[in-house]
Amino acid sequence: MGWPRATAPAWPVHAGLVLLAMISATGYGLADPELRKVIFALVTAVPIVTYLLALGARHLTDRLPWLAAVAGLGFLTVGTVLWPDWIPEHHFGSAEGSTTDLVMASAHLVFLLSAASALRRHGRTDPGGLIDAALFGLCAAGPLWEWLIGPHLGPAATDLGKALLLSDVLVLAAVLGCLVRIGVTARGARGPLGYLVLTATLTLANDVIAVHTVHGSSVWTAQIMMLAYLTLAAPALLPAAPLITEPGPAPAGVRHPPLGRLGAALCANPLIVAVQAIRADGPASVVLPVSTMIVVPMVVLRLRLLSVQRAAAEQTLAHQAHHDELTGLYNRRHIVARIDEAMSALDRGAITEVTVLLCDLDGFKPVNDRYGHQAGDLVLQTVAQRLTTAVGPHGAVGRLGGDEFVVVQCGGERLTDRITALVREPIEVPGGIVRIGASVGAATAWPGDGGDRESLIARADAAMYAVKARPATPAPVTI
Repeated sequence: MGWPRATAPAWPVHAGLVLLAMISATGYGLADPELRKVIFALVTAVPIVTYLLALGARHLTDRLPWLAAVAGLGFLTVGTVLWPDWIPEHHFGSAEGSTTDLVMASAHLVFLLSAASALRRHGRTDPGGLIDAALFGLCAAGPLWEWLIGPHLGPAATDLGKALLLSDVLVLAAVLGCLVRIGVTARGARGPLGYLVLTATLTLANDVIAVHTVHGSSVWTAQIMMLAYLTLAAPALLPAAPLITEPGPAPAGVRHPPLGRLGAALCANPLIVAVQAIRADGPASVVLPVSTMIVVPMVVLRLRLLSVQRAAAEQTLAHQAHHDELTGLYNRRHIVARIDEAMSALDRGAITEVTVLLCDLDGFKPVNDRYGHQAGDLVLQTVAQRLTTAVGPHGAVGRLGGDEFVVVQCGGERLTDRITALVREPIEVPGGIVRIGASVGAATAWPGDGGDRESLIARADAAMYAVKARPATPAPVTI
């Protein structure tokens, strides 16, 4: 039996998740302490099994991120087996900074790095949006720590333990923001992404609950963590799972948050520290130094991205200002400016001659009439390429409009016959192969002849019409 197709219903996965969550939570609540450890360890292995099954069935095509996720989850499961009392004995949430805390935090980091690898392709289509979302998540984590976590840590908490717990909260909040942003743009993957958002939300909530229940029962903490593991297992089973790592193009109309809102969010953590300093009601918070180490590089990256985008936009606008949109040749304004530059150089004695060639296509209109405008555009683009090849680096080619082209030369061989021969070569278009002709008129200016740009173009135009007055070029034919 093959893996469900992308069009298969997702409700069996939802129903199976709910059933397994109910069985696990009920079993854990009713079991004795030793059996609870076994149940918890088995639940942590569920996402590993689902990922390996999906990989084995080739349902997940981008294998590396999913294998890295399996490695991170395996690391967490091993930690759970080696230290089964981590949650039952309230070490989770105490921020003790023990070896267990360090190992679990490292395992969590491996998994988060694999998640970042899985989502990396989304960053290619929406890098700014992902950075903004991560920054909003980081900024939201500050108040969460200061109001719900930090003040409630017990005396067993150490500086290392606080830093590990805070880093976990900050990274989870950033990942949660990115997942929500991707869900906005990658509509086809919203099912799997929804489960990942739920996993991050449950894990963040459990960080808070674990701190508040250190002196009470650990059952709720373990049950919520098990639910997080189960929601983490579900995405790989959904038909749309491959879309997590294979995003489509970002939909049009997706906007970035105003920079003013982003700036206000970035002020949240410094404002918290400032209020604490004014009130002098406790020790300095670790939020500002830890979050700053994470936020500042991201802000620098965002500014760098804005700079690159602006430079690319300016380059695009500059190109559009001087080039024809269809053919990529110089447009009328720029090619006329090139003629003026050449005439000025001629007057200064920097060059010995300036030649202008006007090229008008013969038999182009029947191509449009018979094969359509798409074929006509293809003919114009092909002619533009051939003219550029004929002129080489020592001249300039522009499009005046329609099927009229102009070439500017400052010395060199006469190109009239070469251009005419190149244009007459067959051109393949949808529906057939056509041949067109070209009427080329040339005019040359020398130092001291008293000519200007207008007179030079006028002479080339007259020469072109003289060529056009000769026997007509045959209409395009299909070969």
